[in-house]
Amino acid sequence: MSTDVDAPAVKGSAGRGVVLLLVFAVAGALVALSLGFYGKAHTPTGRPLALIVGFTNLTPMKAWLATAAVVLAVFQVVSALWMYGRLPVKRRPPAALSQLHRWSGAVAFVATLPVAYHCLWSLGYSTFDTRTALHSLFGCAFYGAFTTKMLALRANKMPSWALPISGGLLFALLVGTWATAAVWYFAQSGVPLR
Repeated sequence: MSTDVDAPAVKGSAGRGVVLLLVFAVAGALVALSLGFYGKAHTPTGRPLALIVGFTNLTPMKAWLATAAVVLAVFQVVSALWMYGRLPVKRRPPAALSQLHRWSGAVAFVATLPVAYHCLWSLGYSTFDTRTALHSLFGCAFYGAFTTKMLALRANKMPSWALPISGGLLFALLVGTWATAAVWYFAQSGVPLR
């Protein structure tokens, strides 16, 4: 049988995957814009709603939670590279690695929630200097990229490059958000433990 008949079906399927990915990207952009609009329109309270046990101040809590999320995200990247055979490791990844990958991603995301909530509720979307403007932009974009990646992760017929690109973007935005706040805070305060 001729392969010419099969080629358009494959191209059409790939085309549908790209269109679906664009729809997911629009959904992610709407999430990011909604967070940004809320953060800008909401009058910041300047105080925390609640602190996690062990923390006496909002800023160290946010900095440490964000740092934990970044550490878990580094594990996410390394484990994904290992599972997809992109590391120079001769051993096959253990069967449990895929579950650890999923759980570390879930825990990393949950760690970002109190940070984002307090950033938006307590501080708002700030643009009074370059660092805070980038932090606000990266933070909102992170949740938009997360939305896009989670939708693409569960969809069928995504292009093979969709997850690596969306995962890489998500990681870059998390690191950018962390670098423009937590790293800055640690540098200013000498890395306090609480």
